[in-house]
Amino acid sequence: MRMSEQVEWGLHCCLTLAWIGGEHPMPAVRLAEWFELPPAYLTKCLQALTRAGILQSVPGARGGFRLARQPADVTVMDVTVAIEGADNPFRCTEIRQRGAGVDPSAPEFRTPCAISTVMHRADLAWRRELAGHTLADLLASAPAEAAERTRRRYALLRG
Repeated sequence: MRMSEQVEWGLHCCLTLAWIGGEHPMPAVRLAEWFELPPAYLTKCLQALTRAGILQSVPGARGGFRLARQPADVTVMDVTVAIEGADNPFRCTEIRQRGAGVDPSAPEFRTPCAISTVMHRADLAWRRELAGHTLADLLASAPAEAAERTRRRYALLRG
């Protein structure tokens, strides 16, 4: 399974917004500069997180993005689904029922094959793992210096 780099971007932006607090929203262009990311692509990522109710977009000259929920109420899975979508990455097309001499009405085809079963179980395990970790967990496991460094850097940006 491969996720887009936007999942990483979204998670880091959420952590940064949590550390600086919701008092002053951060513009997308500032977040893009912060992480040296392409602004247009990051904005699409932030908009997806806003549509999912993870971020709040604040309009105006002093607007930007801030967390819409408490960090304990946002799972890593929430962020991943907001950016990647909820679809299962494995698509079973039942190729076992194709080819010369295959009878698609055979009893063995009434249930999913072992490959499909294993892949769906793996997807469920992956989803459970990501759903079991919140932004608050990530914040708590980050080095204390990360929070302080983020706040100091943001204070310098605000002038």
